[in-house]
Amino acid sequence: MSTEHQKYSTDNQSTAIRKYAEQRGYEIVRTYADEGKSGLNIGGRLALQQLLEDVEAGRADFSALLVYDVSRWGRFQDPDEAASYELRCRRAGVQVHYCAEQFENDGSIGSSIIKTVKRAMAGEYSRELSVKVFAGQANLIRLGFRQGGPAGFGLRRMLVDQSGAEKGLLDHGEHKSIATDRVILVPGPQDEISVVCDVYRQFVEESRSEREIADDLNQRGIATDLGRRWTRGSVHQLLINEKYIGNNVWGRTSCKLKGAHVRNEPSEWIRADGAFEGVVSADLFDAAQAIIRQRSARLTDEEMLELLAGILKLNGLLSGLIIDEADDCPSSSSFRTRFGSLLRAYALVGFTPDHDYRYLETNRKLREMYPEILQSVLDGIAKAGGIATRDPLTDLLTINQEFTASVVIVRCFQTSAGNLRWKLRLDTTLKPNLTVAIRMDDGNESPRDYYLLPRLDMRDAVLRLAEYNGLSLDAYRFDTLEPFYQMAARSRFKEAA
Repeated sequence: MSTEHQKYSTDNQSTAIRKYAEQRGYEIVRTYADEGKSGLNIGGRLALQQLLEDVEAGRADFSALLVYDVSRWGRFQDPDEAASYELRCRRAGVQVHYCAEQFENDGSIGSSIIKTVKRAMAGEYSRELSVKVFAGQANLIRLGFRQGGPAGFGLRRMLVDQSGAEKGLLDHGEHKSIATDRVILVPGPQDEISVVCDVYRQFVEESRSEREIADDLNQRGIATDLGRRWTRGSVHQLLINEKYIGNNVWGRTSCKLKGAHVRNEPSEWIRADGAFEGVVSADLFDAAQAIIRQRSARLTDEEMLELLAGILKLNGLLSGLIIDEADDCPSSSSFRTRFGSLLRAYALVGFTPDHDYRYLETNRKLREMYPEILQSVLDGIAKAGGIATRDPLTDLLTINQEFTASVVIVRCFQTSAGNLRWKLRLDTTLKPNLTVAIRMDDGNESPRDYYLLPRLDMRDAVLRLAEYNGLSLDAYRFDTLEPFYQMAARSRFKEAA
């Protein structure tokens, strides 16, 4: 089960499994259960890991494995992952039974097809749920409600009911218990508000650095909202966070479906300006931001990289937090703005993070490329004599008022074996009649080829493309977009008498 709130979930599964065992004459000798764990990946699924280890090491004192249903292996985005775990059990001589499914897991064509479909459905359920949850959270942000995280020094979290009536302040670590309740930010105690305003005043009017302000706060015995000593980084975060002027900003970073944690572009942030009562004037906040920007603007690229190299030499590694804590150095956001990303700045001083984040650079480059490619598609339709309108919010194209199309750029990546792969997610929300997939070359510099994928023929939400995919997919492959443009072309005919 994925959350601890589903406290009866594993009990219900156990009951069904016991009933199945009794009907089939099996004796249950061991149980593996992952309670309160997500099924999106095997990480953290200690019971599942132990099961596979016991089976493959020959320690299994059982010949059959009873599983509630196909989705209990996990709701993996790659349906082959769940299949691989079942295969590992079968290869070790342990037959897998699905107790709540309406088919026998006997290796027949019918059972294999049903399992494949159900594995894909399990992954799609999580993907659709993720999309819906994100959309719901984004909508709450736009309505002015707070989504998670501590309030911050000088602010407090206020619980309100569905009509907006205040119900009381939430202490640190407390959460709302009624689904329809919401949380907003309100000014905290007056003494904390005075400290916040004083921090801005010292920074703007007295030209004191974040380090000097932190030392002053610590000497006065003032702790942060988490009860810790002030640092340069914590003062810097107080100076740059828009919640102090009442703006509700969310989605600076994201981690969807247990994937990599990514930093989003400012244009992708979800925001509601003026959602809360601010504790600092907008003029004072803007003056602080101007100082922070000017601080890095005065330095040349070479001087900034020299400072970054010094931080690397001192600490042995780099991160946004380490940079923000460094004295007499621009903030991590300044490096990100100047060099396009922190990863590029890291590369210029010879630092490579433990994880390979180069795909973030590629994704950013492809996002920048997208408007130009989309415009070329529109131009091609117009040249063929068609009429295409573009939805400014979704970029969905409506062509000749007859069908819709979505243009998608598909990034190329290499497997550990050096093979080229492309992962394409079809838009199951907008449901375009046709997806125009532009498959990039191995350097992600220019299009390699194009796929015209009709929704009626696509059964999976995620397509994993290799260099050659067989007739089932490559029948939709084209070297140019000319066939697509011809779909939009129109010819004039004389009206019959």
